[in-house]
Amino acid sequence: MNPKEKKLKIWTILLSIIIPIAVALLFGIKIEGYDLSFLPPIYAGINGLTAILLIMALMAIKQGNRQKHERLIKMCILCSVAFLLMYIAYHITSESTSYGGQGLLRYVYFFILISHILLSIVVIPFVLITYARALLGKFEAHKKIAKFTFPLWLYVAISGVVVYIMISPYYQ
Repeated sequence: MNPKEKKLKIWTILLSIIIPIAVALLFGIKIEGYDLSFLPPIYAGINGLTAILLIMALMAIKQGNRQKHERLIKMCILCSVAFLLMYIAYHITSESTSYGGQGLLRYVYFFILISHILLSIVVIPFVLITYARALLGKFEAHKKIAKFTFPLWLYVAISGVVVYIMISPYYQ
């Protein structure tokens, strides 16, 4: 393993552990005096944009346009980072919103929410490993893991929008 590969592996492991732990710990922090209630529709929109960009990136690589694919994936990563920062900012300044729906819809909501949360944790190392393999020029290994990364990341992006749409009537 060369030094660049070793460094990317260490960063992948660290970020895959630190990000979920930091998000979980930040839920215990409440900062008063800030109204960031405008953020949920913005970060839901960013999730939607990520989904569109992911599909465009897949189309670009299928058409053999590696440069466009790379730019679109970088945009997806930036969108995901922006989402995460806004999500954290909102949740450390606002009380959690409870879902008010009843019946079957309530079970559907919680299934989507729980799967979204769990897969948003799982997808972090997948995205980082997939991206690192491309950076290292290991395109066959990149393609092998991308077959798993793409649907996971797309599900997380789309389910984030669905969760927002379902809970948005209950925001105060």
